Amino acid sequence: MAAQTLVMPGQVIPEDTLPVPQKSSIPLKLGPGLRHTPPSIITTTIAGPLCIDRRKNAIWVENNSGRYIPQTNDVIIATVHHSSTDWYHCAITPHTTFAQLPQLAFEGATKKTRPQLSSGSLIYARVTAASKHLDPEIACYNPSTGKGEGLGELKGGMVFDISLGIARRLLLSKQREEGKLVVLEEMAEQLAFEIAVGRNGKVWVKAKGVKETLLVGKALQNTDREGLGMDEQRKLVKKLLR
Repeated sequence: MAAQTLVMPGQVIPEDTLPVPQKSSIPLKLGPGLRHTPPSIITTTIAGPLCIDRRKNAIWVENNSGRYIPQTNDVIIATVHHSSTDWYHCAITPHTTFAQLPQLAFEGATKKTRPQLSSGSLIYARVTAASKHLDPEIACYNPSTGKGEGLGELKGGMVFDISLGIARRLLLSKQREEGKLVVLEEMAEQLAFEIAVGRNGKVWVKAKGVKETLLVGKALQNTDREGLGMDEQRKLVKKLLR
């Protein structure tokens, strides 16, 4: 991850700031906080650190406290609000319109085998379409492989709110090196648990009991709220588990 530069709304991103991919076939990915004006002008829409991932050829503005704006390929945790003939209508955040989930958008789903989700059901899904003019669309499988790849209904467990910033860091492939996070690694040495992180500022945790689930959630939320470094995260975990 490259060094971060603070930007303000309406600022034009210089062309020499944009990431240059190792492979020319990788398109530039604009994330939250940026707007593209054809042919080649990119401006910021929010204030915050400008983040660049040169490996993925991605650039975005980090905004921990802002509302989540759905982006294609984001993984999210959503709650089924209601259903219609062919769709589940799911809440992503209190501030966004319902996301539309096709009832057959699950691994191996047919009209006979599709999951029967009710109001309040939790799902782990990927955003497949996002536009400011249309409701976002999500799916619980990878359309290119037909596999669930960890997506689907989340049964049991508890959901905790976290900032958008730490949600992004938790989703990095190298949490320790790139995200400066060791809290889950430290907790996993003492507790067994499942976890799903949503880019929309939600994290689902399921351990063997309520107490253990709450401990993992508390460790994450304290790390997030207090902005703990890696050494401080280790101290927090020792304190919670003693």
